[in-house]
Amino acid sequence: MKAVKANLLYDGRSSQKDVYIEFDGTTIRNISQKKPECDIVAEGIVTPAFIDPHSHIGLDRAGEPGSESEANDKLDSMIPLGRAVDGVYMDDHAFRESVESGVLYSVVLPGSGNIIGGMGSLIRNFSSNIKDALVTDIGVKMALGYNPRSTTEWKGKRPTTRMGVGAIIREKFTMAQKASNLLDSGKKTLDEIDVETEFLIKLIKGEYRIMCHLHKEDDALFLMSLVDKFWIKPIINHGMDFHSKDIFDEIKRRDLSLVYGPLDSHPYKVELKHESWRNVGLVQNSGVRFSLISDHPVILQRTLFLTTRHFMRFGATKEQCISYVSSRPAEILGLKDLGTVEKGKLASFSVWNKDPFELDAYPKFVFGEGKLVHEEN
Repeated sequence: MKAVKANLLYDGRSSQKDVYIEFDGTTIRNISQKKPECDIVAEGIVTPAFIDPHSHIGLDRAGEPGSESEANDKLDSMIPLGRAVDGVYMDDHAFRESVESGVLYSVVLPGSGNIIGGMGSLIRNFSSNIKDALVTDIGVKMALGYNPRSTTEWKGKRPTTRMGVGAIIREKFTMAQKASNLLDSGKKTLDEIDVETEFLIKLIKGEYRIMCHLHKEDDALFLMSLVDKFWIKPIINHGMDFHSKDIFDEIKRRDLSLVYGPLDSHPYKVELKHESWRNVGLVQNSGVRFSLISDHPVILQRTLFLTTRHFMRFGATKEQCISYVSSRPAEILGLKDLGTVEKGKLASFSVWNKDPFELDAYPKFVFGEGKLVHEEN
């Protein structure tokens, strides 16, 4: 058994002072104000492991030219059988910098150049190889808006308009629905269904989440129309052009989740013309279930926590800001063992030299599932 003394513990939901976090193996065993009879291996301000629910880390790699990127495959606009982890190299030194900044887990996703890019997965930033890094599959990347219609020079069937994006999605989803009906009626067996259609059947039945890239309010409403027609289960990714209360009201009414960001990035395209850091006031006060993303390398993942400062301008507490990069993404992604520092959860947390909201704060010790994965000398 080991323990860390938290002079102040941000546990992912609230905060408490002068407690001891006891852990053994990979798991937190107890949190108490009573000093335990075991080694105290660190002392400071403690936060949960930060979780980035949308990134391309390990695909767009530090120190490599853009031509080496593996975020988007140019084979076709629909690549449902793709897996982002197949393109990840764990020697991307961005992983190390993320760990040093307390970001221990990433959802790594295919890029948004394709309508469907493949499966995204949660990985451990502190692992040395992809086999050990892989935690679980999270959801299938789908893209709406400008990006999938901007790649007409790539191979395969490519839309030039958002109308074309919608047509391809409806065609593929409807074909999967018809194939599903034939299976249900016994007119076909699974062996007679091609593997891509089999995958899309699972997608439209809600067996896989959809991590849907979009920025514009009208594209969010199009996604909702797909929810009405099919059984898809989407999480809205980005939403950086959302600028009206109405869209947030509709997202809340439908009980959809939003992984929001990347804040502090340049609005480089027309579909971001309403992007402003001040939109976080709408997000903060909407009642929508949301967390924050880096979209690494759009902003570097190591800066993820720093983007919470905008929410404090609109009344968020420190405890809420911590939750936006810890318990909230864990809740949205269904990660029961992560997100908070509490008994029974994985012992993944950072020990800071001072309150992380101070500009010169940094993690002195970082623990990943019970192991010391970074110590600042």
